[in-house]
Amino acid sequence: MPNNRKVHLFIPCFVDQIYPQTGLATVKLLRMAGCNIIYPKEQTCCGQPAFNSGYRETATNLAERFIKIFNDAEYIVSPSASCVSMIKNHYAELDLRPLVRHEYDNIKHRIFELSEFLVDELKCTDFNATFPHRVAYHTSCHGYRELGIYDQPVELLRKVKGIDLVEPDDRKQCCGFGGTFSVKFPELSTTIGEDKVEAIQQTGADVVTSTDDSCLMHLQGLFSRNKIPIQTLHYARIIAGGEALI
Repeated sequence: MPNNRKVHLFIPCFVDQIYPQTGLATVKLLRMAGCNIIYPKEQTCCGQPAFNSGYRETATNLAERFIKIFNDAEYIVSPSASCVSMIKNHYAELDLRPLVRHEYDNIKHRIFELSEFLVDELKCTDFNATFPHRVAYHTSCHGYRELGIYDQPVELLRKVKGIDLVEPDDRKQCCGFGGTFSVKFPELSTTIGEDKVEAIQQTGADVVTSTDDSCLMHLQGLFSRNKIPIQTLHYARIIAGGEALI
């Protein structure tokens, strides 16, 4: 599927430090789609944790660093709706220097979450994957509410052979993680998460997937704590070859 598009890959902190398999799956999918991948090694955090915690100066410094590093990118793609939303929507709220703001205005329309890039930009949906499991799709709040991502990951998953794709009744409801929200309000975060877990259990799924490993980490913690035999797996890892569950 040659397309010769130059894609700068942005790998968020969660993926880099905790779920590197998601990053590897992203690379595989982009290569299968015919993209030329560029990975700037000097990249760091997008600044979302600092932004959400009220540390605007730190968030601004990280934003300006990101903009400088990715300024020349034809496309920027990331396997995290949450981080893409931070860059695409919330950098505008920061006190960026005038020249940097001009550069930001030039790149904010060139950054995509992986599924929207594959489906909307490349029209590439079938990667010949097989995954014989019942899979529940959880909608990331940032992806749905701030980026308008709803059908793209599902369209990719529906092309996977052997998959039994189901949707919880509360597919659009928050899982309770919310980044620093789960740290500031752990009891509320857990309660919201338990409601989500109950809805997922009712689907009979043995796997849960989403656009964000952060949501999946939160849910996996609840599954494990309550000895519920459900696994979590980023959709990129499913469609990049239907890897076996560990």
